[in-house]
Amino acid sequence: MTDTRRRVKLYALNADRQWDDRGTGHVSSSYVDRLKGISLLVRAESDGSLLLESKIQPDTAYQKQQDTLIVWSEGDNFDLALSFQEKAGCDEIWEKICQVQGKDPSVEITQDIVEESEDERFDEMSDSAPPIELPSCELSRLEDISELISNCLSSQVRKEKLSAAIESDGYIRKLINVFHMCEDLENIEGLHHLYDIFKNIFLLNKNALFEVMFSDELIFDVVGCLEYDPSSPTHKHHREYLKRHAMFREAIPIKNAELLSKIHQTFRVQYIQDVVLPTPSVFEENMLSTLSSFIFFNKVEIVSLVQEDERFLTELFTMLTDVNTSDSKRRDLVLFLKEFCNYSQNLQPQAKETFYKTLTSLGILPALEITLAMDDQKTKTASIDILTYIVEFSPSVVREYTLQQANNTEEDQILLNIIIEQMICDTDPELGGAVQLMGVLRILLDPENMLASVNKSEKTDFLNFFYKHSVQILIAPLLENTAHGEPEKEDYRSVQLLGLILELLSFCVEHHTYHIKNCILNKDLLRRILVLMKSTHKFLVLCALRFMRKLIALKDEFYNRYIIKGNLFAPVVDAFVRNNGRYNLLDSAIIEMFEFIKLEDIKTLCSHVVENYGKCLDNICYVQTFKALKLRYDQHQDKLKDRERNNLDGVPSILRNSRYRRDQRQMEEEEEMWFNEDDDFDETESVLPSTNDILTKKIDTDLDSIGKIIDKKQETNGPKINNNSSQKPTVVLNNNANAGVQPPGTPVPNDTKTQLFKRGLVDYEGGDSDEEDEENGEVNKRPRLS
Repeated sequence: MTDTRRRVKLYALNADRQWDDRGTGHVSSSYVDRLKGISLLVRAESDGSLLLESKIQPDTAYQKQQDTLIVWSEGDNFDLALSFQEKAGCDEIWEKICQVQGKDPSVEITQDIVEESEDERFDEMSDSAPPIELPSCELSRLEDISELISNCLSSQVRKEKLSAAIESDGYIRKLINVFHMCEDLENIEGLHHLYDIFKNIFLLNKNALFEVMFSDELIFDVVGCLEYDPSSPTHKHHREYLKRHAMFREAIPIKNAELLSKIHQTFRVQYIQDVVLPTPSVFEENMLSTLSSFIFFNKVEIVSLVQEDERFLTELFTMLTDVNTSDSKRRDLVLFLKEFCNYSQNLQPQAKETFYKTLTSLGILPALEITLAMDDQKTKTASIDILTYIVEFSPSVVREYTLQQANNTEEDQILLNIIIEQMICDTDPELGGAVQLMGVLRILLDPENMLASVNKSEKTDFLNFFYKHSVQILIAPLLENTAHGEPEKEDYRSVQLLGLILELLSFCVEHHTYHIKNCILNKDLLRRILVLMKSTHKFLVLCALRFMRKLIALKDEFYNRYIIKGNLFAPVVDAFVRNNGRYNLLDSAIIEMFEFIKLEDIKTLCSHVVENYGKCLDNICYVQTFKALKLRYDQHQDKLKDRERNNLDGVPSILRNSRYRRDQRQMEEEEEMWFNEDDDFDETESVLPSTNDILTKKIDTDLDSIGKIIDKKQETNGPKINNNSSQKPTVVLNNNANAGVQPPGTPVPNDTKTQLFKRGLVDYEGGDSDEEDEENGEVNKRPRLS
């Protein structure tokens, strides 16, 4: 059986001064040849891998805390800690460390951490340095005591000797007795000295002293001493707050006395750190690290104790989802859960995953469906916090639960739709809850954190669900507010909400593909959004502009044709004209959008802007953007004319016009094969006559999806082959070895399998004669010679 005495958790202090869990394992001490010395080794409990290999250096300061912790620094800025399951194991390793360093195991720190000059260091580390003798603990000696403790803070050696003297002499209890005397006598000067004394005792950073001060017997008296700040004009009332106002409410009675004591102690110590103690200076900010560690390990222990009590959590969730539970009781339960989840943030990934799996299995998400929709503001706010904790750690849990609801739950009762509804209906004028819920939705809709594997297509399934069942709820306020071509509601709350919706939609445009495209085209969403360009709130105008800018940034011809067909630059140009050249963010943002069109040479948009708004924009001379845009347009027109003149064949291709061209990354496999084929004939190959039909159908389908830009032809004829003489634009060659060239006008038999040819497609940009050819049902082909 595994020896639990040596079972430890390894922690490392990160850049945010928080302890990261590096794993659970078993510690040993042995000689390592590579390191040439006795080392601490921690091997992982799960797979036996080496979590830690640290040589016990003769000058490293190891510190023993809370009987089961050993803390030290590995290098200048890398703190490590071993948390033992049993005190006996901690004592064994501590004795080994002290043996290597030649120290007495009774000490709690093996080395003096000294920052002074070499002379001071030599003086203080001298064996002849006498121990610190504390003055007698009397009212008349408080000033001397305060001065002594203050002077010792500048030297780590003196701090250690002072801490040892205070602990061994039971000095804290004696100081508390003097404190009672001073309060009875209303001796303000003595109380001021006691404030300085206890503040500096905290800065000694000794866990053994904290254990004494934070005991149930003394903690309120310690807080009382810290009420008499000499720099404060008034006397604080921290004890009154802790005893009367900070009432402990048990959502469900806690029968575990140890858990109850830890909860009380942790709250009070957290209050001391956050409220009672003065904000540490730059030089003191690292002097309370042991206090932070004390709170950290208390929280971890509380979460563990609650999780181990299965009956407690089961009862809690049963009451939370019971329809007969009163609103006030449900509020207490939710507030407890919020604190529970808050404490869980101290857990490390593996333990946190277990924690959230426990909550999920007990029904945290069905419970949140109830509490999110409650009218009580405290309950709703706490529920949003809990949901945020869950989604930030594992959005897949919420997505999976939502997809499970798809087939057996009404739309308005699905968790995802409840989240959107609560965001829209937030009554807070500042929309604090809506902002938080928008962040939750953003995480849930982010494809970057969606799972995609052979057996799990979370991205496809969840986005399909969202755009089928939820997006209409999200955009409903937007459509309602822009129904008549003018923003209907201009109050601050409404425009703030529309700003949040636009921000989320802009995120979808950037990260989703055909889902949001279908939504925009089917709902004519961009036109409705650009109505908000008329808003009196400039930030909302910029939100609408930013949405359009996201669409243009994609350089997608579907979006470009949609913008052109709907004449959707008009609201932007109108806003630009209304701004009247004022040097502000709106002016710069609009100019930047046109500058992008010019730099990226988006020909369709460039032509549309110049042809439709050129006269209006030609007068803008304080930037060169519009002149450059016109120049780019003219150059493009000249190139088109040159190509027409130089076209020796005189016959355009059906794909000449740029609006037919698709982005390369969107091309289907058969189209790529078509465009990559060699023009030369190969007698061993055959080309299916249906290839051209497949391509034509695909083009028609793509064009239909952007609002029927091209009128649907009444009749579609297959391409005809013009069998004229070789001097004319096209010829058809019979490659049959036994046959000669057919005379002009001879029909080509359809059943002749040996007739092999390839249709050569040439892409001429900007022409329109291809449309005329299609209307006549003819497509001319360029001559090919074998």
